[in-house]
Amino acid sequence: MSRARWSLTALLIGSAVLYMWNLGAQGWANAFYSAAAQAGSQSWKAFLFGSSDAASSITVDKPPMSLWPMALSVRAFGLNPWSILVPQALAGVATVALVWDTVRRRFGEVAGLIAGLVFALTPVAVAIFRHNNPDALLVFFLAAALWAALRAVDDGRTRWLVLCGALIGGGYLTKQLVVVLMLPALFVPYLVAGPPAWTRRVWQVALAVGVAVLAGGWWVAMVQLWPVADRP
Repeated sequence: MSRARWSLTALLIGSAVLYMWNLGAQGWANAFYSAAAQAGSQSWKAFLFGSSDAASSITVDKPPMSLWPMALSVRAFGLNPWSILVPQALAGVATVALVWDTVRRRFGEVAGLIAGLVFALTPVAVAIFRHNNPDALLVFFLAAALWAALRAVDDGRTRWLVLCGALIGGGYLTKQLVVVLMLPALFVPYLVAGPPAWTRRVWQVALAVGVAVLAGGWWVAMVQLWPVADRP
């Protein structure tokens, strides 16, 4: 294994330790979301809607994407603070890897390592990835969407923009329209500097926006089509 790969491995292991060390000391963190994760581990309907209770009488105040990893973790490992919080810590480690790769591709291995280390040690990042608010998964989706958009700028392949759109949709299902703030940063650079002809760039971006709408809108459509009397 090369020195760069050893450095990346050390960065990711260090990030995992930082985000997971004594994680149980956080207790139930945001009890509002912890209760919804517990409900989702007991009822698939509560899981689907992001309900606060297993009877699925009322939902939380956001779409349920951030609750799903927690609920699945509780199903797998039982209800405890660690099972509630570890999905956010893992999202943090994955985000560090994305920051590393995004910077490395443009500025080299050393710059990528520095960027990943600075991000991993940023106090607000540590706080986010050791807590169960939706922001942890949201940051992961936004970092992943940026990574995919820049891959598209590099080679002009449609698949990267489609992936970017799908990730934006995931971000919407995590914390609604916060993701809109990222759209100009994701798509304008490609429209300006993407490798294909401008006509191709336009329809590629239009396709990516359509994928984002589908990826974020299927759940909204499902809720609207669900019988009103049976909704939370």
